[in-house]
Amino acid sequence: MRDFINVLKRFVPPYKRYLVLSVIFNILSAILNIFSFATLVPILQILFETGDAGRVTTLMPWSMENAKEVLANNADYYVTRLIDSVGPTTTLLVIGLFLAFATFLKTGAYFLSSATIIPIRTGVVRDIRNMLYEKINALPLGFFSEERKGDIIARMSGDVQEIEYSVMSSLDMLFKNPVLIIAYFSTLLVISWQLTLFTIVFVPLMGWMMGAIGKKLKAQSIVAQGLWSDTMSQVEETLGGLRIIKAFCAEDKMNRRFNKTNTAYRDHVMRVNIRQQLAHPMSEFLGTLMIVIVLWFGGVLVLNGGSISGPTFIYYMVILYSILQPLKDFSRAGYNIPKGLASMERIDKILMAESNIVEAEESKRKKLTAFESQIEFRNVSFRYAEQWVLKNINLTIHKGQTVALVGQSGSGKSTLLDLIPRYYDVQEGEVLIDGINVKDLGIHDLRQLIGNVNQEAILFNDSFRNNICFGVENATQQQIEEAARIANAHEFIMQTENGYDTCVGDRGSRLSGGQRQRVSIARAILKNPPILILDEATSALDTESERLVQDALERLMKTRTTVAVAHRLSTIKNADEICVIHDGEIVERGTHASLLQTDGYYKKLNDMQKL
Repeated sequence: MRDFINVLKRFVPPYKRYLVLSVIFNILSAILNIFSFATLVPILQILFETGDAGRVTTLMPWSMENAKEVLANNADYYVTRLIDSVGPTTTLLVIGLFLAFATFLKTGAYFLSSATIIPIRTGVVRDIRNMLYEKINALPLGFFSEERKGDIIARMSGDVQEIEYSVMSSLDMLFKNPVLIIAYFSTLLVISWQLTLFTIVFVPLMGWMMGAIGKKLKAQSIVAQGLWSDTMSQVEETLGGLRIIKAFCAEDKMNRRFNKTNTAYRDHVMRVNIRQQLAHPMSEFLGTLMIVIVLWFGGVLVLNGGSISGPTFIYYMVILYSILQPLKDFSRAGYNIPKGLASMERIDKILMAESNIVEAEESKRKKLTAFESQIEFRNVSFRYAEQWVLKNINLTIHKGQTVALVGQSGSGKSTLLDLIPRYYDVQEGEVLIDGINVKDLGIHDLRQLIGNVNQEAILFNDSFRNNICFGVENATQQQIEEAARIANAHEFIMQTENGYDTCVGDRGSRLSGGQRQRVSIARAILKNPPILILDEATSALDTESERLVQDALERLMKTRTTVAVAHRLSTIKNADEICVIHDGEIVERGTHASLLQTDGYYKKLNDMQKL
């Protein structure tokens, strides 16, 4: 219960007004319920001609010490007066109409109490999804290299849905049932404290038995949700790798793999649900058993002329039966809430994840509105886990220069690029822009200075227009078209069915590789950054597409400071400086011509590509 309360403290405060309204309507519903059932006493007295109905002729003055006797006496007095005036049958009709009216008010208050909880339930679930999405956007790239996309999707879908179903659906129980239980229990004490003390012995017993059955649900639910993540991850991998699966005739292998995970998920869910379904029959049986025992004990009191009359005992039993439902709801919540808390634990692994890319405090943050002089790598070393991929890199890139990085795959070229916009932070040394350590700059201020064109052109399932002006607010159609023309993209865009309003498909699936790359170049052109990062922007293209993209890149690189990674040396032979990186170190540097004369590693690369 403590974990449940902590979840509520985290997410419910913005909806306090709905909470207050719900409590008020619950109290009103409980009071109306008690008074509507109280009409059973005079009805039974009239029908069976028992008690004091028809014989009470005086009103008793109000007294707190004898409140129960005063209420009973005065109610009987008014019923007596009504019988004397209109007769017993009409009195029954009047009392019945009063019961119907009180029930109408009670059910209206009950509806309003539930209706005011719904904005809390839906709002909290929306807030959790928003927080997850914002956290995913805020976390560094390194976090996702260790997580599966399918697992993250499962947490945003299945786990959040489980919280809504299990935890948030119990809000109604938490703020309604205690009110009902307190009101009903107080009424039972007023009617007969002896009978109530006898009854209360069974409530802890019911709670203990329900808790003993439900205590393992949370652990089992964590396992089940983990298997659901595995299932979603396999679906995501299959969708991304369908071409390979078909090429290697691996359909049966993937089917068996998915079936194994899916069956394990089903087995765990089945065990959780079977245990969960035990809640209702168990609470029903225990509740009925308590009613039978109380009925016997109360019957003994009535038949032996004890402290309670027959009609009052019936009223007592009605209230007692009414208190059973909120108690059953508590037991059912004892099964549902652990499942939701298990999902909350999985969600918190994302929400509570710490980012190792820490932004400088605003008071200490340095401002950089434009790029003026140079980018400098000063004694930079970087490692993934225990493996150093960059070792003591020293490199200065002056404004307006084009510097290219070449070398074998895995030598650290792309990692070096990722240090400039702080996708990763160095473990040793400094990366400086205009003499300011990038760690002292605002992350958004830093990245506004940088444009990226990567080997894989990442486009969104949206129109050409929205992909090109992505990240640039209020771009005009003229500016978008001008960027597309510079990127050699305008012509093929206008040949599509809706021009700039044509959807490019999932990740640009409706376009060729060269077209995707030119759209991404147009996006970088529209941003108009002073620093440009090119990460093998032409390596995956055919010769004709490469020519068009290279032409677009050359236009983009004019008047900009460019850092480029390339495997095709033909694309960077005009660079102002070429740095050859081998095993995380710069082993050669110079122009294309000077490096060919040194007869070193660069010349070997050049000769292999000529061959």
